[in-house]
Amino acid sequence: MALSQSAERLRQRVRPLKKGKVESMSKITTVPGRKRVRIGIDGPAGAGKSTLARRLAGELGLPYIDTGAMYRALALGVLRSGLDPRDTGIVANLASTTKVTLKAPDSGGTGASQVVLLDGRDVTAEIRSPEVNAAVSYVAENPAVRRLMVAAQREMAAGGAVMEGRDICTRVLPDAELKVFLTASFAERARRRYREILSNGYATTLDEVAAAMATRDRIDSGRETDPLRPAEDSIVIDSTCMNADEVTRAVLRLCEGLGSCCTGC
Repeated sequence: MALSQSAERLRQRVRPLKKGKVESMSKITTVPGRKRVRIGIDGPAGAGKSTLARRLAGELGLPYIDTGAMYRALALGVLRSGLDPRDTGIVANLASTTKVTLKAPDSGGTGASQVVLLDGRDVTAEIRSPEVNAAVSYVAENPAVRRLMVAAQREMAAGGAVMEGRDICTRVLPDAELKVFLTASFAERARRRYREILSNGYATTLDEVAAAMATRDRIDSGRETDPLRPAEDSIVIDSTCMNADEVTRAVLRLCEGLGSCCTGC
């Protein structure tokens, strides 16, 4: 694990992890009269943001919000309408009349994988297709789309949440109580995304995934509006040589420093 130099003191709080075990932090509860904690997680594709965010939300009893799913749902709407995701004006118009809803599944609450609705229809599985993967960055770099999304995301997180995306700590929640930038080597991220796509039932190759990821990295990091980058006070974690349990344990230990928002730390 590699952490930013400014987070060295927090790094010292991370205990060695026993393989295959995550220490529970469910004892953390909200203090009456205080704002519930907001945790922002940024990072590139394949870094492990979703796995980390879901686990944290479940452990801390907070809502899980995948902002990328909102852009993916809109990208799916663009493709279904036969529109060019690069046409900023047309995409902005569609965004203004499209309703994207995130909700917890009927079988789960905080921390559960969310259900994504596009104009009332469940598109949770469809937004993970290779076609949406290829289109979503063009939709997400649209300034008008981002303004609409950011406003909605801030409202969603007002009562506390674990929120993941690419501009959470720099734009959506710049005053979040904990900010994490999760990354990994390009090769490792491509392998993870390749396995994810296969597990979702889509056919692809590692080379195809790597090429698409390189394009997305370039667009996300180079866009003029809210580019992908760590916030100055984000804790940067390189998960290349870490498994999901190790990453979760590391961030849960960092959560112990949030005593001003939570009790039992």
